[in-house]
Amino acid sequence: MIQRMFRVALAALAVSVVLGHGAALAASAEKGKAAFMKYGCWQCHGTQGQGSAITSQGKVLAPDPLPIEGFVAFVRSTNRGMPPYSEKILPNEDLADMHAYLASIPKTKDYKTIPLLNQ
Repeated sequence: MIQRMFRVALAALAVSVVLGHGAALAASAEKGKAAFMKYGCWQCHGTQGQGSAITSQGKVLAPDPLPIEGFVAFVRSTNRGMPPYSEKILPNEDLADMHAYLASIPKTKDYKTIPLLNQ
């Protein structure tokens, strides 16, 4: 348990160092979408992070993803249905881009604003 907490803290520290000082602003939603597809995240989480009713493992990621530090810490150290992804497999830059992609996905419209559904 202590090792797990240490790994999560270390991952959060690494993210703050790598992404700190404005580098998070340089993350690319376009590259993030490509990385989301490349690493197979879409298979459980849907192509827009909407989650999956079929697998029930793919949690909703967008819109409003976790803060970047929590997102990275979870991806690096999860021991649940999703395997952890080390930096050797999924670089911090790709992870930051994926977070930017998920953050760029707009919220769905309220059904009340869709005329066809209100007839």
